[in-house]
Amino acid sequence: MNALLLSAWFGHLRILQILVNSGAKIHCESKDGLTLLHCAAQKGHVPVLAFIMEDLEDVDLDHIDKLGRTAFHRAAEHGQLDALDFLVGSGCDHSVKDKEGNTALHLAAGRGHVAVLQRLVDIGLDLEEQNAEGLTALHAAAEGTHLDCVQLLLRAGSSVNALTQKNLSCLHYAALSGSEDMSWALIHAGGCTNVADHQGASPMHLAVRHNFPALVRLFMNSDGDLNAMDNRQQTPLHLAAEHAWQDVAEILLIAGVDLNLRDKQGKTALAVAARSNHISLVDMIIKADRFYRWEKDHLSCKDPSEPSGKSLSFKQDHRQETQQLRSVLWQLASRFLQPHEWKKLAYSWEFTEAHVCAIEQQWTGTRSYQEHGHRMLLIWLHGVVTAGENPSKALFEGLVAIGRRSLAENIRKKVNAAPSAPKRCTAM
Repeated sequence: MNALLLSAWFGHLRILQILVNSGAKIHCESKDGLTLLHCAAQKGHVPVLAFIMEDLEDVDLDHIDKLGRTAFHRAAEHGQLDALDFLVGSGCDHSVKDKEGNTALHLAAGRGHVAVLQRLVDIGLDLEEQNAEGLTALHAAAEGTHLDCVQLLLRAGSSVNALTQKNLSCLHYAALSGSEDMSWALIHAGGCTNVADHQGASPMHLAVRHNFPALVRLFMNSDGDLNAMDNRQQTPLHLAAEHAWQDVAEILLIAGVDLNLRDKQGKTALAVAARSNHISLVDMIIKADRFYRWEKDHLSCKDPSEPSGKSLSFKQDHRQETQQLRSVLWQLASRFLQPHEWKKLAYSWEFTEAHVCAIEQQWTGTRSYQEHGHRMLLIWLHGVVTAGENPSKALFEGLVAIGRRSLAENIRKKVNAAPSAPKRCTAM
């Protein structure tokens, strides 16, 4: 910038006047195409604006810079309300767009300037005007995570379900930012939770992909489709399994997602978790699948006073009350079961082939079968405890069924031992 532009930028009216009176070229521009008017408007120097408009000749009120923005755009973008009012009073063009198709409304909303945004709404700028990418001012406010601006535009009547060129709704932007408050405001205003963008992703998909559990729960409670598929035919659970997001997966599994859905590669969420070696996710999904099967079989005799999901968890069990039994199961898997016996037990307890294959994909060496057996036993224990059955009795019967009666007797003694009995190892 030259001295003339700098004086306008910093609001030094007296210096500007001296330079003008000394013959300085008043129609100069910076390398970005900023004129005196742009500089004064962006920095909010109303006296300088008044001098430029009233004392200088041939000033183009709507002259554009290299971004296609006028002084009106600059004032709106930088939250300069007084400068904006002056330019409006001087008769500037309210509806002009920059090279990206943005109106002053887009720029104020995207930067979070509530007072300026309110003035632009009052002036009557079109709330549904879209820029080159199809964003309205509401999209811009949501993308910038400016809740006050979002609420203002919603009250003014902005369309909450408007879509961009890439089919992104405002809720998609809220999901990308992880803003629970903004998502709630949009949903409360009628925002649809099941709109798919150009990649087939719903806001739920985005919340899962970016690991925002609170948002996943909010979308779920607002009729979000838990089994929606994107263009890769991935459900939210596929994404949680791919990225190993345990908290998100827990929410989805407790809600009761469809575990049989397959992506474009023909893989279920269980297979995706196993392929990625996300062991904890594999075990959680198997627990959920077994629970769903048990729940379906026992639906008719279910106690209505105990709703499904109450205190239900598919994560690793670290409770004190199961510590002794988990320790015994670790000893059973690591010391007493032969390499293929854990699978015999698994099949006798109605583990599926897919369950066993997913567990077996973990490789820790020649003794991997010990870890496989241990994981299977902990998954089995989850189901037994959840069903309210006697673990000692069920374990005894399972070992007898595979021809290990003497081992069954030995293990039953360990299981029934007092909690204070010495423990060789505590299962995690």
